[in-house]
Amino acid sequence: MIEENKLYLFELQAEICKTLADPKRLMLLHELREGEKSVGQLVTSLGLPQANVSKHLAILRERDLVLTRREGTTIYYRLASPKIGEACDLVQKMLEGQFMRHQALASSLNSLASKN
Repeated sequence: MIEENKLYLFELQAEICKTLADPKRLMLLHELREGEKSVGQLVTSLGLPQANVSKHLAILRERDLVLTRREGTTIYYRLASPKIGEACDLVQKMLEGQFMRHQALASSLNSLASKN
């Protein structure tokens, strides 16, 4: 039987994974890897509506994936930890590997089809 603490940790991990399961939030995290940015800067660089960016940043903030700093009326966002970017990199590398395997399979199937 799994310990209560481990179960709780898996539940928290599932919540983080749910948070990361949105392309716009992943885009925001990717942008924030370059450093701290304001909502306006993120809106400009991603071409998304401000309301949308703000909504997704609030979700990332609730999950402690981003931190904020206020300067006057401007709020700046940054990654809470560089490990967030590293985790996203790991998933991308896994997907690249899958893509390459699928491409190789498709190529070999095309070769077989053209021989017949």
